[in-house]
Amino acid sequence: MLIASFSFAIMGAFVKLASEHMSSLEVVFFRNLFGVALIGYTVYKNPMKQIGGKPFLLFFRGFMGFSALLAYFYNIANIPLGDAVTYSKTAPIFTAIFAWAFLSEKLSLSAWIAVFLGFCGIVLIAQPGAIGFTKYDILGIFSGVGAALAYTSVRELRKYYDTRAIVLSFTLVGTIGPILLFVISEFIHLPSLDFMLGEFVMPSGVVWLYVIGLGVLGTLSQYFMTKAYGETKAGIVGAVSYTNIVFAIFVGMLLGDAFPSFLTSAGILLVVIAGIMVARDK
Repeated sequence: MLIASFSFAIMGAFVKLASEHMSSLEVVFFRNLFGVALIGYTVYKNPMKQIGGKPFLLFFRGFMGFSALLAYFYNIANIPLGDAVTYSKTAPIFTAIFAWAFLSEKLSLSAWIAVFLGFCGIVLIAQPGAIGFTKYDILGIFSGVGAALAYTSVRELRKYYDTRAIVLSFTLVGTIGPILLFVISEFIHLPSLDFMLGEFVMPSGVVWLYVIGLGVLGTLSQYFMTKAYGETKAGIVGAVSYTNIVFAIFVGMLLGDAFPSFLTSAGILLVVIAGIMVARDK
């Protein structure tokens, strides 16, 4: 899990560097293209065996995962890497809420306390002023909410589908979705929607290194994370996964991000504590 978290942070660095030369939409496209190729190869070598029967839920998982990734990568390009990663790591907190609301899973007192601490952490990181939350705050929170909805749907989908089919639903939507949005972007020019619109620009020179780097490291982090969850209790692995934030802060500083302020640091700490509490509860 430490290797996965470190790989994930370095992937974030490549996303940030690639975003200087292309839209966040295009970065998402290349990230998922690697996933489709990898999963497609494994399916070719070892065909899937599954019950099926939940196509709309499968699409929902893919759509929410894709939408959350769009918001996440856009934030990586525009705010400190540590902040963007922390917002995305609120997903387990929202997952606990959605599992309670939609899957009738019980939440203990400690889990409810964790949810409260998590929301306090989000407020400290966002520090909303008189005008409320900024665009980056809203997209950051959505990156956690969207991922949580995707994870919650996985709990139901794994009863019917091969794990690779569930992952493929995400990478396929994340590859086809950007292509459709590239076409739409030719006719719509709204600065407020720049997180989901963009022109396709063929990478050249060192940009190919960034694109390949984020694809390879994203795949490696997924592999090692899956391996970690298969080795020991999910609560332990989930707790260790929060080292991702620490790695992201230091990698971000190497790229020019400032060290988080006292209030932001306190917010990050609360999100980490909340996430670990939820992980231990499960």
